[in-house]
Amino acid sequence: MSVQRVARGGKVRWEVRWREQSHHRSRLFDRRSDAQAWDAEVRRRRQLGTLALAQLTRTTPTLGEWIAHRWAPEHAVTLEQSTRERYANVYRCHVEAWLDEVPIAELSVGRLRGWQVALLEAGTPTATIHKARTLLSSVLRHAAEAEVIPGNPLMLVRPPRSPQRDRVRPLAPATVEAIRHFMLEPEPRRVAASKSGQRRRRAYVAASRPPAQRRRDALIVSLLAYSGIRPGELHALRWQDVREHTLLIERGTAPDGSIKATKNARARTVGLLPALAAELREWRLASGRPADEALVIPRPGGRPWTKTDWQNWRSRVWAPACKKAALEPIPRPYDLRHSFASLLLAERRQPLYVAQQLGHTPAVLLSTYAHLLPELAEAERVEPEIEIARAREQACTS
Repeated sequence: MSVQRVARGGKVRWEVRWREQSHHRSRLFDRRSDAQAWDAEVRRRRQLGTLALAQLTRTTPTLGEWIAHRWAPEHAVTLEQSTRERYANVYRCHVEAWLDEVPIAELSVGRLRGWQVALLEAGTPTATIHKARTLLSSVLRHAAEAEVIPGNPLMLVRPPRSPQRDRVRPLAPATVEAIRHFMLEPEPRRVAASKSGQRRRRAYVAASRPPAQRRRDALIVSLLAYSGIRPGELHALRWQDVREHTLLIERGTAPDGSIKATKNARARTVGLLPALAAELREWRLASGRPADEALVIPRPGGRPWTKTDWQNWRSRVWAPACKKAALEPIPRPYDLRHSFASLLLAERRQPLYVAQQLGHTPAVLLSTYAHLLPELAEAERVEPEIEIARAREQACTS
């Protein structure tokens, strides 16, 4: 290490030279005092070790630059589209304003702890903070694997404690059939006459949905409640996947309607209850016997439903039927998976079998439905086919 006086371009400057990991380094200063201070800092860092010396001159990209130029093209492309969209939204709302322009090497434990505290003070939900941490941890782990930073500092920041989640409350077959009944036999919607000062309109009774659409809507509820498939798996279900006694679940859909693998990228076979099998046969006949490659529940034109199609169905068909069935608050169609799980558990099926039917691990199944097991153990064994038939008859006569 040395400080030397150099003349370049007709100007006198001061140059500091040193050696770092078999490489010669140098830096120019306008003032001799600044050069001497830098020389002293290099000597101090050398005594601390090679890592401290390397960090002195290493220039690292900002967090935003690393995500755009390295993490996104190398790692994010392997994620599902829905995951990428969720990460992008979380970053834009809860990370960008605090950390986007910070060099990735300067994301210390203290800075990250301060970011988390700022989110908590702003009232950000704990679940959202955990999503932001998941994204940020993925980016920092990627940078550590590329040897840009020594490790993932977020691992040393204790995450906020998650609030206790409400236990799942499965809908009983009687409730499921009440929802189906209001879809199959909707009450007439009466439109009142216009009031004074408004555009003139007579009172009239609005036409109900076509019978084919009502039958399709009821089948959607049956498939979710009596086979436990996810909505994305429902949208990708083909007629060739409907067998005599089972359903083959090996595909799902992305938000844009494109076909992808299932959530855990594994195919599974689901037992087909006789009531659901009969309903599927009737729907295929009513649909004109579509080919095996055709979708069971297609949108117009034969393409899979998109996220927008599904949200429209939830607001226009699902929610009104739930309100007529006196359900408050309105459950999600996804919650019908819980109905299928509880039906199998009430049948005294083993947890491993139920987990396989749902595409879960036994650990996830037990953590989700453990609160139901003691009550189901004391209740009488349920025959799903008899329970569904009784609930369907009750819905038609009530």
